[in-house]
Amino acid sequence: MRTIGLIGGMSWQSSRLYYDRINQMVAERLGGAHSAKIILNSLDFGPLAKMQTEGQWREAGAVLANAAQALERAGADVIAIGANTMHKVAGQVTASVRIPLLHIGDALVKELRGDARSRPLLLGTRYTMEDSFLLDYLGNKGIGAVTPDKTDRDALHAIIYDQLIKGIVTDDARATVRAMIDKSGEKEADGVIFACTEIGMLFPPTEVGLPGYDTLELHAAALVDFALA
Repeated sequence: MRTIGLIGGMSWQSSRLYYDRINQMVAERLGGAHSAKIILNSLDFGPLAKMQTEGQWREAGAVLANAAQALERAGADVIAIGANTMHKVAGQVTASVRIPLLHIGDALVKELRGDARSRPLLLGTRYTMEDSFLLDYLGNKGIGAVTPDKTDRDALHAIIYDQLIKGIVTDDARATVRAMIDKSGEKEADGVIFACTEIGMLFPPTEVGLPGYDTLELHAAALVDFALA
C-alpha cells in the first residue's frame, strides 16, 4: 500500500471527513483490520484564510508547497490538497515536489464525463465560484459549469466560512443551499457539484434532486485507488 500525504486543516472539519472516508474505503476493499497509510500535515487555516481575503495567493501557495515538501520528506507517495479553493495554488505545490499531486479536479472530471454531464451547477466558496481556476479546469475538459447568482454566491460563502468550517450545521443553511439548487433549472443545469469539501456536511449529494457530485468523496476514492494500485 502506498502512503497518502494529505495537506489538511482547510478546514479541519473537512480533513476529518477525508480521514474517515479514506480509511473506510480501504477497510471496505481490503477487509480485516486494514486501514490507510496517511501522513497528515494539518495547517492553521486562520493565516491562510487571511491570505485568501487579501489576495495573497502566491504566499498561500508557498505555505502549501512547504507542507507538501514536508510530506514528501516524511515518506508520502502522493500529495493531496484537502480543499477545493486551495487548488488555486496547485501549480506551485506540484512544482515544489517530485512526487505526484492528485488534483481534485481530475476525479471530478472523470465522474462528470462518465455520466455525460456538460452543464453542472458548481457550489463552493466565492473564490471557487468566481475565480477561473476550477471553472477553466472543467471548461478545458468540455464541461461548462454554471454558478449561482451573486446574492447566492455571497450567502454560500458566508455559510462556509461562518458556519461549516467551525462545525456549525443549521437547518437554515440547509434550506438556503437547497433553494440555490432548486433554482438551477433556470440555468439548465444537469447536475450539482459540491465544490467545497464542507458542503456535504449539510446533506449528501444524493438528496439534491439532480445528479450530485461531492468532490471530497470523489477525491478520497481516487486517493484510495492510487494507494491500492
